[in-house]
Amino acid sequence: MTKKTIMSLAIASAFNLAAHHAYAATADGAEAAPKVVGTDVDKDGIPEVKVTATRYATSLLKTPLAVTAFTQDKLTRQGITTLKGISGELPNVQMTEANDSAVQITIRGISATNFTEIGDPSAGLHVAGLYSPRPQGAQALMFDLEQVEVLRGPQGTLFGRNSTAGSINIIPAKPEFGSTYGSSSYEMGSLHMKQLNMIQNIAVNDTLALRATFMKVKKDSRLNQLQDFTGYSDKGFGAVFPPGTPLVDQRYNSKVDAAHAYNNQDEWAGRLAARMKFGRDVEWLLTAEKFQNNGAGYVNVRDCDQGAGTRYACTRGQWDVLINVPGQTDMTINTVRSQATWNVNGNTTLDYGFAWADQQRSQVHDDDNGFHPLPFQTEVSLPLGSGGNWGTWPVKDSATRTHDSRYKSTVNELQLKQSFGAFKYVAGLFWMHEKNQINFSQENLVYGPYGAPIAQYYAQPDREIDAKAAFAQADWTFAPTWTGTVGGRFSRDSKSDQGGLNYGGGSWGGGFPNAYYLGLYNPGVPGSPGWRPHNGNDLTTAMGPNNGPQALLGFGDPTPNDHADSWRKFTWRLGLNKQINAQEMAYGSVSTGYKSGGFGDKHDLCGGMQCVNGPSPNISYTPYGPETVINFELGYKAKLLQNRLGLSVVAFFQRYKDMQITGDNFFAQVIPKSPCTTDPACDIQHGWQTVNVAKVNIPGLEIEWDYKPWSGAKVGGFASYIKPTIHDYDSYNDSYLCAERVEFNSVSKCPEVYSGPEARLRGRRARNLEGNTLPNAPKYTFGLNMSQDFVLDSGYKLVAWGGMRYQSKIYFDLLNFDDPHIGLSQKGYAKGDVSLKLTSPEDKWYVEGYVRNVTDTWAKTWGGAATGGQMQAGYIEPRTVGVRAGINY
Repeated sequence: MTKKTIMSLAIASAFNLAAHHAYAATADGAEAAPKVVGTDVDKDGIPEVKVTATRYATSLLKTPLAVTAFTQDKLTRQGITTLKGISGELPNVQMTEANDSAVQITIRGISATNFTEIGDPSAGLHVAGLYSPRPQGAQALMFDLEQVEVLRGPQGTLFGRNSTAGSINIIPAKPEFGSTYGSSSYEMGSLHMKQLNMIQNIAVNDTLALRATFMKVKKDSRLNQLQDFTGYSDKGFGAVFPPGTPLVDQRYNSKVDAAHAYNNQDEWAGRLAARMKFGRDVEWLLTAEKFQNNGAGYVNVRDCDQGAGTRYACTRGQWDVLINVPGQTDMTINTVRSQATWNVNGNTTLDYGFAWADQQRSQVHDDDNGFHPLPFQTEVSLPLGSGGNWGTWPVKDSATRTHDSRYKSTVNELQLKQSFGAFKYVAGLFWMHEKNQINFSQENLVYGPYGAPIAQYYAQPDREIDAKAAFAQADWTFAPTWTGTVGGRFSRDSKSDQGGLNYGGGSWGGGFPNAYYLGLYNPGVPGSPGWRPHNGNDLTTAMGPNNGPQALLGFGDPTPNDHADSWRKFTWRLGLNKQINAQEMAYGSVSTGYKSGGFGDKHDLCGGMQCVNGPSPNISYTPYGPETVINFELGYKAKLLQNRLGLSVVAFFQRYKDMQITGDNFFAQVIPKSPCTTDPACDIQHGWQTVNVAKVNIPGLEIEWDYKPWSGAKVGGFASYIKPTIHDYDSYNDSYLCAERVEFNSVSKCPEVYSGPEARLRGRRARNLEGNTLPNAPKYTFGLNMSQDFVLDSGYKLVAWGGMRYQSKIYFDLLNFDDPHIGLSQKGYAKGDVSLKLTSPEDKWYVEGYVRNVTDTWAKTWGGAATGGQMQAGYIEPRTVGVRAGINY
C-alpha cells in the first residue's frame, strides 16, 4: 500500500468516514426520496425520476442538463449487464469493445483511443459519484443498481476530470433501513448463456442496514474457433518445408471449445455494503466490491459481405477464425468506497467520498486472428538473396501479452453544500492518484526481410497520474421564475514515468534476424546454402518475451523512458433557467471541458542524423497538449397532458479543439547523407506518436420522451441528430489500401505523395479532411419502446414489451471512406427486441421470456482492413432467445 493510500485512509477515518455521498441528500439535509417515485394521486402520470447530475437530487425534468437515467428494471429487461450494453439506447452515445480489455465510449462524436496505463478517457466514468480512472473499469458488470445516469456534453465543473465528451455515473443500490428482504433470479439463453443474480438486504436496526449482492454470467462464443496450422507450398516454400508443415507458431496452439473461445463471457462480481446512521445528522456508507473476468478476450472476424464477388471472398464460414494463440484473460478489480454525509444544520451539508481501487490483469491475445495473405498477395519466394525480401510473406503471426499489470488508484472528494433561500452552491476539492505498473510484450514472428521474429517488451514499473482540482457551482433564483448558474473548476494534472524500459526496439529494422532464437535455432546465413526460415515447430517456449525482458537483449540495449509533465486548466459553466410554469422549464448554458495532455516514449527525433532545426540528437518524449471543448446548449423539459407525457428537447453546438490523434506523424527534418533523388522525403523523419489536430464543429438535437397513453401502457423513446464537421486538418496521411482502391475503381483514390516545400507534409499522402465527420457518430438515431400491463382476475400480471432501435450510417475512422468492398463504414440499420413477463400476486415470483435482435440483424460495431483487401469487423450480438425466472422473499 502506498503512502498516498495510507494518507487517504487516514483522511477518511479522521472525517469519521461519516455517510453516503451528497447525491443521496436533499438541499435541506433530509434524506432524499427514492430515485423513482410514483404518486398515488396521479397513478396514470409518468413517475418522478430523480437524478444527481447537479450533485443534488433533482427531478430529471427540472435538471438543466442533457441527462438520461436507466433504472435497474430497464437494464434487466433489455439484457444490459455491462456499460457497453447501453450503446445506441439513448441519443448520441456509442460504445464498442476496445484494446486492453477496455470500452471505447463516444458521446456526441467525442471519444478517446489511448487505453494504456497512461492514457485518458474523454468521458468521465463514476461509480456512486466517485471518479473511476481506468477504461477497463467500464467492463465490470452492472448489477443491483439504483440507476445509471449518462450526462452528455462537457462536465467541466462538478464532474470535471476528462469529461470533454460527457460523464457516466453508475449508482449502486444502497442498503435500506426498515425492511429485510431478498431476491434471486436465474437466466438461461442462447449460446448456453447462464446468469445468476442474488440480493439480500438486512435491516439490522434503525441505524444499521447491510446489503449483499452477487452476479455471475457465462456465455459461449458464437465463433467457430479453429486451430491454425497454416503452411505454404507455393513460390519455393514447398521445396523447403514438407507438406503440412505449419509456418505459424505452434508453441501454444491447442483445441478450444466454444465455452473458452474468443468472444465468450465468463465473469462474476460481488458487493457488500453497510449503511450506518450516527444520530440524526451523520450517515456513512461503506462498500466493498470485487469483479473477476476470466473470459478469452475479443477478436474480429472476416467481413464476408464486403469480400463477396471478389478475389478476397471468404473461403470459410462467417464466424470461423483461425487461432494459434488461444485467448486468456485474468482481470480482477477490487474496490472499496467510503461515502459520508454530515447534515451540519438545516442549510449546510458536508460530504466526503473516498475510493480505493486495485486492478490486476494478465492477458494473452492472438493479434493476427488467422488473417493470412492469400496466395496472390504473397510476394516473397524462396530461396532468398543475401538482402532478403521486404515484401509480403505467406503468413501473419503476431500476438500480444500483458504478462502482469497492476493499476492502483485513490480518489478523494470533499464537498460543501449550502442553501440560503434563493441561493445555493456546491464547492469542493478533488484529488485522484494512480500508480500503474505493467509488463507488456508484442511479437511478430514472420517479419521481413528474412521471415525472422521480432519482439518488443515494455517494462513499466511506475507510471503515475495525479489530478487535483478545486471547484464550485452556484445557483441563484434572482426572480420568481428565473435561476442563474455559474461554476468553475481549476484542474492540475501531472503524469510521470519512472524506471520504464523498452526492450527490443532495434528489432523493428530487421537488423537482428537471429536474436529472438537465443541460439536455440540456427537458420543459417541468408543467401547461403542451407539457410531456411523457421517454421512453427522450430520455436520453443524458451524463446521470446515470455522469458522476461532479458530474452530480448539481443535486439539491442533497452531505451529508458523516465519523464514527467503537467498541465493546468480552468473550466467553467454559465447557465440561465426559466421555470415557465410548474410543469415546464427552459434553459440555456455555456460550458467547457478539458482532457489533459500526455507524452510518449523516448525518441531521437532525427534518428541519429543531423537535425535541420534544433540540437542533434534531438531527444523528445513526443509530448502532446490537452484537448478542449466548449458547448452551447438550449433545452426544454416538461410534463404535459396531465402529467402523462414527459418531454426533453436539447439543441447544442460544440466546438471541439486540439483533438488527440495517434498515428504515424512528422518528427523532424534532417540533413540527408546524400541528395534526395529517388525519395523526395529522404530528409524527413517520422514515427508513431499522438498529436493535436483540427477543430470540429458539432451541432445536434436530442429528444427524449415518456408517455402513458392509457392505463397500463407506457411508450418511451428518443431521437437525435448530430453532424460533427472537421476543419483545419490538412495533414492526414491517406495511404489506406492504395492498390486495392485502384483495383476496385473506388471513387476516392490515394493522394499522390507530397513532395513540396512543407516538411511536415513531405513523404505523406496528405489529404485534407475538411468537412469530414467524426467516427462512431451516426447522423440520426431513433428508439421506441412500448409496454402494456394486463392485470388478470387471479391477481397475476402479464407485461408485454417491445422495443426497436435505428441508427443511420456511421464511419469507423476520420477518412470517411466508402466502398462496397473495402469501405470503413456501417450502413444504417434497425433491430428490435420483445419480451413477455408473468408476475405472481404480491410480486412473489416472475417468469420472463425474451427475444433480442428479433430479425437477427448483422451490423458492424467496427470495421477495417486485416490483410490488404481482406476486411475484418466486429458485430452486434446475434438473435438471442432466453428465459428468466426470479423470486422475491
